Amino acid sequence: MSIASDLIRGHTDTIILAHLMREDSYGYKINKDIQLKTDNKYELKEATLYTAFRRLEGAGYICSYWGNENTGARRRYYTISPEGRQAYFKMKEEWDEAKELIDILIQSGEEKEEQNGR
Repeated sequence: MSIASDLIRGHTDTIILAHLMREDSYGYKINKDIQLKTDNKYELKEATLYTAFRRLEGAGYICSYWGNENTGARRRYYTISPEGRQAYFKMKEEWDEAKELIDILIQSGEEKEEQNGR
């Protein structure tokens, strides 16, 4: 799974922005949602997640605020900015194009093998 993990890790910003397109959230919940959606096959390391938050906040793609928690610790929530929405759509488009090219390149290898009767 290391190659898949490396590939996914390269799209951490896109994954976080996609989550924030749906709702404001905090780090632990975003990571739990990633685990749930991938059937526990992938999770972000805490350092990777919070480094991405700092990078996205520095770029102006997200903003953070402290939640008003009545029970337990206060949580730092993240919300996507208008610039972040634009960045998300651009990143998503780039991912779709790359995925399409990779699919073409991989499938062409399979078709060649099928033509050779293997």
